[in-house]
Amino acid sequence: MNTASRRRFLQAATATLLAAPAVNAIQPLGRTGKARLQLSLAAYSFREFFTNTQRPGAKNPPPADQVMDMFKFIDYCAAHDCDGAELTSYFFPKELSTDYLVQVRRHAFLKGVAVSGTAIGNNFSHPKRAKRDEEIAKTKQWIDRAAVLGAPHIRVFAGQTKELSREEADKLVVAALEECSDYAGQKGIFLGIENHDAIGSAEHLLKLIKQVNSRWLGVNLDSGNFRTVDPYADFAECAPYAVNVQLKTEINPVGGAAKGPQPADLPRFVKLLREAHYQGFVALEFEGKEAPYTAIPPVLKRLRELFAA
Repeated sequence: MNTASRRRFLQAATATLLAAPAVNAIQPLGRTGKARLQLSLAAYSFREFFTNTQRPGAKNPPPADQVMDMFKFIDYCAAHDCDGAELTSYFFPKELSTDYLVQVRRHAFLKGVAVSGTAIGNNFSHPKRAKRDEEIAKTKQWIDRAAVLGAPHIRVFAGQTKELSREEADKLVVAALEECSDYAGQKGIFLGIENHDAIGSAEHLLKLIKQVNSRWLGVNLDSGNFRTVDPYADFAECAPYAVNVQLKTEINPVGGAAKGPQPADLPRFVKLLREAHYQGFVALEFEGKEAPYTAIPPVLKRLRELFAA
């Protein structure tokens, strides 16, 4: 083979490899057997009641008898028979030490509550500059913190940008997810990308994650964030890829006859999880307008009943 022919051969082979789907790209998790649904509660449900936190834009402190911190939140989960507690990163102290994380882990163990995961508010859609580097560094920092907490899962976002097209931003998201998932896998921690921000459909979410070559990435499946005509159909399509589930009491269909938020059919969501043989945590993330201290207990009770059926 002469030099010109060899060059053409290599160019053609390279083009074929680039066009082919990645052999190790994310596939459905292939769960079999009976579904196992473990009840958790997201700290975000009490977002207005945490003080001295990392959450930007926090409002005035709540009444003294309703103030939350991570220890009180874990106590609340234990008192309401939750298997797990999802410890949203925003609500940890601003000055966060390893010792604090260790004490939270100890407290949860003594209460018989698993740390089902944590959740961060990252943005992987920034152009390739310092901001994007900071977002990746922050994600890796929380992977290290999750390892200390004993949290097996971290919810992450794709994020948004006005500087790039969505198609170009998604390429950056895929690259960041691969880098961070590789790092998380070294700690035995899953990342779950949520249908949030720019991602409002199963089509977009699955197209995105199927480009990522990692055994440690899946979907953080949020029942309330699909902005399509039929959120239940999108939920069902993503369920085989779910590494964590967040259930809300409302859905937000778009494009059909329904206008505005609608009450969620919780039995239908649970049925869809069973049909997907989902085995893992299902966290209530309460975002309703009602006061969470009074609204959350009956929802948790209903979910326990549905999970036990």
